[in-house]
Amino acid sequence: MALSDTQTKARFVAEFPVNASPKILFPYLATASGLTQWFCDDVRYVEGQRLNFIWDHENHYAEISGQRLNRAVRFVFLDDHRQSLPDANYLEFSLDSSQVTDEVYLRVIDYSAALDPAEQQEMWEGLVAKLREQVGG
Repeated sequence: MALSDTQTKARFVAEFPVNASPKILFPYLATASGLTQWFCDDVRYVEGQRLNFIWDHENHYAEISGQRLNRAVRFVFLDDHRQSLPDANYLEFSLDSSQVTDEVYLRVIDYSAALDPAEQQEMWEGLVAKLREQVGG
């Protein structure tokens, strides 16, 4: 996910209702085995808080920069040499529950190369549909 300085980045934010408790849902958002089931081709732990996300046989290294159990996780992507970048791409998943309706919402924050917002929404809807199939929600 190395970007040249000429590419514009955008912060995409979307919320999706998911019919599963945060305890069931969180491992699918924060572990290599869980992410592999819905998010990308494969995810492997590399070292410490670092993971390798694999899409189409390409490695994309990221570091877990923050995590709150059953609530939120943020992955900050690294350069090709696995080093931090000043304006790095990141992906954040957070779970919110409505006390009134008992619904659980997955909030996705995707900070990366600017894409067509409609295409990005469609991509995330497809990914979250796969996630819902995995958790039965």
